Amino acid sequence: MDPLGAPSQFVDVDTLPSWGNSCEEQLTTSDTAAETYQEETIRSPFLYNKDINGKVVLWKGDVALLNCTAIVNTSNESLTDKNPVSESIFMLAGPDLKEDLQKLRGCRTGEAKLTKGFNLAARFIIHTVGPKYKSRYRTAAESSLYSCYRNVLQLAKEQSMSSVGFCVINSAKRGYPLEDATHIALRTVRRFLEIHGETIEKVVFAVSELEEATYQKLLPLYFPRSLKEESCSLPYLPADIGNAEGEPVVPERQIRISEKPGAPEDNQEEEDEGLGVDLSFIGSHAFARMEGDIDKQRRLILQGQLSEAALQKQHQRNYNRWLCQARSEDLSDIASLKALYQTGVDNCGRTVMVVVGRNIPVTLIDMDKALLYFIHVMDHIAVKEYVLVYFHTLTSEYNHLDSDFLKKLYDVVDVKYKRNLKAVYFVHPTFRSKIFSRALHPPW
Repeated sequence: MDPLGAPSQFVDVDTLPSWGNSCEEQLTTSDTAAETYQEETIRSPFLYNKDINGKVVLWKGDVALLNCTAIVNTSNESLTDKNPVSESIFMLAGPDLKEDLQKLRGCRTGEAKLTKGFNLAARFIIHTVGPKYKSRYRTAAESSLYSCYRNVLQLAKEQSMSSVGFCVINSAKRGYPLEDATHIALRTVRRFLEIHGETIEKVVFAVSELEEATYQKLLPLYFPRSLKEESCSLPYLPADIGNAEGEPVVPERQIRISEKPGAPEDNQEEEDEGLGVDLSFIGSHAFARMEGDIDKQRRLILQGQLSEAALQKQHQRNYNRWLCQARSEDLSDIASLKALYQTGVDNCGRTVMVVVGRNIPVTLIDMDKALLYFIHVMDHIAVKEYVLVYFHTLTSEYNHLDSDFLKKLYDVVDVKYKRNLKAVYFVHPTFRSKIFSRALHPPW
């Protein structure tokens, strides 16, 4: 307890300015491109929302000093990690905290567990364990980090907590890239506040001086403070913005196994008619079909004697090989360019995909990996109608895709890409690019 008359070392979260009241940053990006995008009525998936912005605080300081309902401690599986956040919390909370932690018997990665705050100003401490990051297992790390933030917020909701102070859960010791982790943190909190905002009054991101710049840079993407900032931030959203709750989307995990492979799923009445199953559906699934002699098919291709259907099957097989490679390859270096990403939907409800030309250093990257990344991102998008928006703004000769690459892309991709692409918007074209795009305009 502080001596009588001495100022308290703790900081009341209600005295901190919200993100919505902070000074708007002057974005020095392709503002004109973003304004054009706004005129096209294509909105960000993270809309400007004054009420949500009023609940969010970015504060440079020690999370242990926050006077709020609960603060977050990042630790290891045995809850004994020695990092700056944990050490400060343990020092201020007092010895009773260690005794309470022993009753929890550890915490698994992605989980959240609750203890009292003891001598802290916060009533509770929510303990969680961030993932160890390896690029080879990036998807697992993303899912685990999402679970950390989601489970903390869910616990706060269940315990009717009005305010939560977050530390940066991903620790440098565990190797998680700060910017990638910040994207997950911000979008998870944003989606939670959209759905359960009435249950929480304040969410504070307590950051260090080194972390503050990254949060200042990325907060406008997920919590735009005006329509202009929403529009300007749109081209910088990553390709994977998660699902409706912010959870990372893994396309290959979205395969739905039919309950009755031998019967159509939409005919529910047949379930009550005993064994009256239409046997004509048997063998219609991909795994039940015979492929034939592949070597013979290849010889016929060379002789020009293969039918159109067989050619399509051969093309599908080739695409599947590219898709399998795209799912197994580490494409983090291409993803970090932020050249291709999904935004919202247009007026017709079609998914909008954005390509930022100036983010493609053609001469510095492996274009085969770029093609793999395109397939990895687009495979689950192209199953339904979509549109492409290409920003040619501020590109140079080093950003121009050559005709050989575009032809290869066209030859490799599945027919669904061509069938479901309903429009292509070319923003800020040059005279040369207009001629080039007309010459290469695909026949679909």
